[in-house]
Amino acid sequence: MAMSDNLELANRRAKDMQAALPRVVAAHYDRRSGRIVIHLNSKLDVSFSPHDAQGLENAKPSQLDAIEISPSGFGIHFPKLDADLYLPGLLEGFLGSKKWMASRLGQIGGKSRSAAKRAASKANGRLGGRPKKVVRG
Repeated sequence: MAMSDNLELANRRAKDMQAALPRVVAAHYDRRSGRIVIHLNSKLDVSFSPHDAQGLENAKPSQLDAIEISPSGFGIHFPKLDADLYLPGLLEGFLGSKKWMASRLGQIGGKSRSAAKRAASKANGRLGGRPKKVVRG
């Protein structure tokens, strides 16, 4: 396939995407609620806590004030953090990469205090707890 064919195919896919998906028309950080608010061309507003998004989880409010919208309207950029979020992913509930999301789910699971987890921990303690790490030189 020639380079011009690839370019035409990419342009066609981009036009199809723009026709099918909503785009960001405005975005801001709402200090009162502590949430990022995204206004879409479909008249829908989407908001989320920056602590739940990759690249924003440790941001200070002053770093969230500046938000840039990509020319396509499918992304938002936080220049003070050099962080980007992709709108179609956000709308599907993805606030970061698959690896990052998996690590966040693992952290949440590790904080679980279920009866089953307490029982397993108690049983492990009766066996002497976690084995000591062996340092090999």
